[in-house]
Amino acid sequence: MRLALAEARAAAAAGEVPVGAVVVKDGRVIATGRNAPVAGHDPTAHAEIAALRAAAQALGNYRLDGCTLFVTLEPCAMCAGAMLHARLDRVVYGAADPKTGAAGSVVNLLGEPRLNHRTAVQGGVLADECAALLHDFFRPRRVNPSPLRDDALRPPDAAFADLPGYPWAPHYVSDLPALNGLRMHYLDEGPADARRTWLCLHGNPAWSYLYRHMIPVFVGAGDRVVAPDLIGFGKSDKPKKAAAHTFAWHRQVLLDLVERLDLRDVVLVVQDWGGLLGLTLPMAAPQRYRGLLVMNTTLATGDVPLSDGFIAWRDWCAKNPAFDAGRLFARGNPQLSKAECAAYMAPFPDAGHRAATRAFPDMVPECADDDGAAVSREAREFWRHAWQGRSLMAVGAQDPVLGPPVMSVLQRDIRGCPEPWLLPQAGHFVPEQGRVIAERAVSHFAR
Repeated sequence: MRLALAEARAAAAAGEVPVGAVVVKDGRVIATGRNAPVAGHDPTAHAEIAALRAAAQALGNYRLDGCTLFVTLEPCAMCAGAMLHARLDRVVYGAADPKTGAAGSVVNLLGEPRLNHRTAVQGGVLADECAALLHDFFRPRRVNPSPLRDDALRPPDAAFADLPGYPWAPHYVSDLPALNGLRMHYLDEGPADARRTWLCLHGNPAWSYLYRHMIPVFVGAGDRVVAPDLIGFGKSDKPKKAAAHTFAWHRQVLLDLVERLDLRDVVLVVQDWGGLLGLTLPMAAPQRYRGLLVMNTTLATGDVPLSDGFIAWRDWCAKNPAFDAGRLFARGNPQLSKAECAAYMAPFPDAGHRAATRAFPDMVPECADDDGAAVSREAREFWRHAWQGRSLMAVGAQDPVLGPPVMSVLQRDIRGCPEPWLLPQAGHFVPEQGRVIAERAVSHFAR
């Protein structure tokens, strides 16, 4: 068994589950084996199978009469079946396996009277050493890298299963300095070394699902797409209290994410709060950005009155804190299916998950000393005088909150920005018209 433990330690050193085995005949070791399913991409590459194969080669016979196999962990059903086929005389194991053990813990295939062979079993040999090796291997892997904070909620994965048009694998980060242990979700599609990265920032009450029509076009052009869910939205953690949300904090989280992912050659894609926050990012690291695709948003600088449409929206939100996000999207996008509308509600299964949607309308800076106003004024100066990249502005004409009048002001504040591209049928959530916008953007920023 100590020889089997040595094989197990060698497996652990290779990153495999530490199980080792040896086969003995007439008091002599004739074969050894260790776990190797990961390295071999082989689900059958258990230590026992490797040892049985080596023993059969050594004896020149697939029948292993008179042989004993020593293994550090109780065999599973597959390995027990192979032992029976090999007519193995005896198996001796170390640690019991209460989940998959087929030598008595879950089932006892080796002693099943209805089968045409029975293999003798002895368990518990150096059991503590064998179990300790397994525990030491799995302990760091079982530590939750992003435990849920007591003051936050995390929507269940089941809420996001099979969403239409959203097939991408999730990515999570929880160790950004500003996150303080909260978990942030983001999409990261396309090659990491792409010539161009599209950083797609959503608003309230949207999430990265908003960009599902644009992402395939950008990736199809050979580019990279990063689309985070702001904390409080999408698959990201949701603080329970509205007071947890501030302009400065959300901005810092995004700055930390850009640095962590080391995003370069970025085309910043913004809409709604994605612009309120996102338009303040490039001045912090202008060398990272080469383009701006801006849709129905604004810079809230505190020295220009907020639009009547926005004030009406803010008042409506205050009176309807539990509004149905899906119905809101459907109102301006009648082409959406019921499943797509439901997808916009997936992050908000109950009122406890809605703190961000309640907080964000009041977070828009209105006065000169409001949180975010000063940095927004700095951003305005950056866009007016220091911006060196190309820009493209797409405007949803039917938006009563941040429509053409607001966007015309913003267009004048962006150095070199061409006349807005007006989309007559689009409302506030312009990326729902995303494919045609993305195709034009790929062409525009390729010049």
